[in-house]
Amino acid sequence: MNTKRSLLISLFLLAAAGLIIHYRVHNFMVHDKIIPEIVRFDGTKFLSFIFPLVDVIVVTALFTSRKTSVYGYLFNGMIVIYGTVFMAHYSIAEFIAKAVPPEQWFAKSTFLDIAIAWADFFIGKALYELYLGEN
Repeated sequence: MNTKRSLLISLFLLAAAGLIIHYRVHNFMVHDKIIPEIVRFDGTKFLSFIFPLVDVIVVTALFTSRKTSVYGYLFNGMIVIYGTVFMAHYSIAEFIAKAVPPEQWFAKSTFLDIAIAWADFFIGKALYELYLGEN
């Protein structure tokens, strides 16, 4: 297996892991508070599902070709920056809302989720640089 294929598979797997994590944490199909038997769509939680879905489908597809890899690199970078800001904000808001003690901040933060996103970005960067080296 060549390096590009390995990086593309790694990019896909990290994006898929992010998608699954987001679905577990922010499941957009929630039980109604009044009638628990009814499952309803929560659009707010669905928004946090969009970025990793775009990462899995669009970014991975764009990185399959040298011609479109620049767009994959651009979208991947934007998703990681937005994701970092949103996840850090989510952690801070949760810490304040739930009065999490400072000694638990690291363990209960979204640092690992953010690290997965940045690993995905750097794999995309390496793949893009491989495409740039082709003539």
